[in-house]
Formats: sequence, structure tokens, C-alpha cells
Amino acid sequence: MKITVFGASGKTGRLLIEEALASGHEVVAYARTKESINTVHPKLKVVVGQLNNKEKLKSAISGSDACISTLGGSYMTKHSTEIMEGIANIIAIMEELNVKRFIYMSSIGAGKSRNFMPQPVRFFIADLMLRVPLADHTANENRIMNSKLEWTIIRPGGLSDGAKSDTLKHGSEFTKLTGNLRISRSGVAAFILSQLTDTNYLNKSVWLYE
Repeated sequence: MKITVFGASGKTGRLLIEEALASGHEVVAYARTKESINTVHPKLKVVVGQLNNKEKLKSAISGSDACISTLGGSYMTKHSTEIMEGIANIIAIMEELNVKRFIYMSSIGAGKSRNFMPQPVRFFIADLMLRVPLADHTANENRIMNSKLEWTIIRPGGLSDGAKSDTLKHGSEFTKLTGNLRISRSGVAAFILSQLTDTNYLNKSVWLYE
């Protein structure tokens, strides 16, 4: 399968690329600079461009079977307008090129999953600390849900650099999440790749933690 990865130079994006290549996929990594992608592989192509460069985006998406976004903002108090506009561009180009499958990495606390979090965690995390990033994710989620794509929105808990767990907890139904809602980036990367062929969460939002 040929997949295009946005956010390819981030911590989760890099793990995703490595695991995708190890699984035999052909990968197109979209990044601001070629130097930010350290992996070298015959099945890896790097397309350098900004999220507002529609021709570069079209070049990266054309011919792919699926697109994956692990894009995330760098600021806690400033909206990532470039990323939000970029997601809108990606959706429009995917629809234009008839590339249907889109997997988007969001976060627990975005959209309706805010109500899954117990108090006082919801107040301190969703309403204070991560209010702006979660608002950005919610805006992106709404664009994706209103698109013509075959989407899956993945909402992991707090990301860590730990080893991948063999016991991931996930679902799309309403639930009250308890405990330490954390998950390794490697676990998220593996779960994202599993959704390329798993249709159980097609057009659904999935909470995910270890």
C-alpha cells in the first residue's frame, strides 16, 4: 500500500514511517525540509513543502491509497492556523484526486471526548493546559467529519517515548476514562497502521490508551 504521511518529521511521524516501511508499505513523507527525515529507504520518498503549497501537496497525495496526519501544533497558547489551513487543503486535494482514506491523529479531550475525562482532570487538562491545542484538533476533526473521505480520527492519551504495550485499550463508544491515560508513540504508530486495513472504526473517532 502507498501512504502519504503528514507530520512525518515529528516523533510519532518518524516511528510511523519506520514501522510502515518495515511492514512493506511505500511511504511518501511530507516535510518542510528533507534533512528533517533521517530515514533512508528505497520505498521512501520525501516531498518538501509547506502546508499552503497546494501543488506540492497534490504531488505528495497523488497515487496514494491513504493519507495519515500526525500533525500537531508547537504552542500551548497560540492557535496553529497553518496546520488547520493545511488540513483543509489536504482534505480538498484528497477529494479532488479521489484518495478516500484519511487517518488523523487527534487527542483525548478533543471534540466529544472532552466529556470522557473525569474531573478535575478535565478542568486542568482540557479547559486550562491544553485548551488551545484541543480546540485546534476539534476544528480539524469537524472538517474531516464533514468531508467526503473515509476517515478515522484517533484520540490517544498523553504521549510518551516508552516501549510499545501489548495491551492497548481502544473504542469509539462513550465511556468514562479513568487511570493514567498515557500511551507510547510507538503504540500509537502501530495502531494507526492497523487502521489501514481494519474497517471497524471507519468514519468513527477512537479513544486510545495503554
